[in-house]
Amino acid sequence: MKHLKISRLVLLAGGIALLSACQKSEDLVPQNETKAADIALKSAHQSNGFVHAPVVNVDGENYYFAGAPDGPNGATDIPGHYWNQAGPKQLVGKHYNTGPFGAAQWWSSDAPDGEYLYKVHAIIDTWSPEKAEMYAGRGYIHYHEMVSVSDGTMHPTKVVWLKHTARTTFTLDGGPHPELAHEVSPGVDLEFIPNGKSMPHHP
Repeated sequence: MKHLKISRLVLLAGGIALLSACQKSEDLVPQNETKAADIALKSAHQSNGFVHAPVVNVDGENYYFAGAPDGPNGATDIPGHYWNQAGPKQLVGKHYNTGPFGAAQWWSSDAPDGEYLYKVHAIIDTWSPEKAEMYAGRGYIHYHEMVSVSDGTMHPTKVVWLKHTARTTFTLDGGPHPELAHEVSPGVDLEFIPNGKSMPHHP
């Protein structure tokens, strides 16, 4: 009986350790087990601490990501994106197959509505030809503008460099640039709106 109790304790401890490891790294959880939960979280406008249209402080001023005004109180963001700030100049994001104000299958016509398409990493930095080359070499081929919370103007010098890492296979044939449609497979998407080498239109 004592041996049986010890075995149960060992099994319980192992289960807790495995659960803890899975909570720390979603990549350890099989995708088919997380898919339904991710879609449900997205539908509820929350995803494990990730929020749509966060306020990001840059150089002492508050900014949103430019985009549709479908966040709280009209806050703007990139459609389908939810964020968690990972440091003063970095965010991690989740990109779902949904559009402005919940438009269905806005990014991909052959992925399910609300599908968790990409893991996203964001770095806030300036733009220059040299930085564009450097970031492109690391998979950050797309940048996005930020707009002031107070008056809607763009940040005068900085952008958000984005790296999109696909979690599944689908066709990216929607979004703001359907003319850039392409097939996507798991891994860093080096064709995701590649504007990095084009100078931003700062005010």
